[in-house]
Amino acid sequence: MSTPKTLDRTLTALADPTRRAILQRLSLGEARVTDVAKPFRMSLNAVSKHILILERAKLVERRKVGRDHFLSYSSEPLDTAAKWMDDTRAFWGSRLDALERLLREEDGNPK
Repeated sequence: MSTPKTLDRTLTALADPTRRAILQRLSLGEARVTDVAKPFRMSLNAVSKHILILERAKLVERRKVGRDHFLSYSSEPLDTAAKWMDDTRAFWGSRLDALERLLREEDGNPK
């Protein structure tokens, strides 16, 4: 189950195009931090800060082998956020449908 804090971390992590690009790369498979950082026109330190945000949101997991750090994508937080969005959409969709019916009935047009 998702807590508001967990959902906030997931959505915050997804809000940045660099972090979304990192996730897209990791969706292809595990990669070393240095390889993930290569395509970006920023320092390794800056990319590492983006990775840290993704790790805090549990969208990325880190594995250390010697001096190498390997990253992999974890879909669970994204799946949880998508479920929250679907549930919220369904809830408000049904509420707005009910409101529309009520307003039509008041106008004498029960369509």
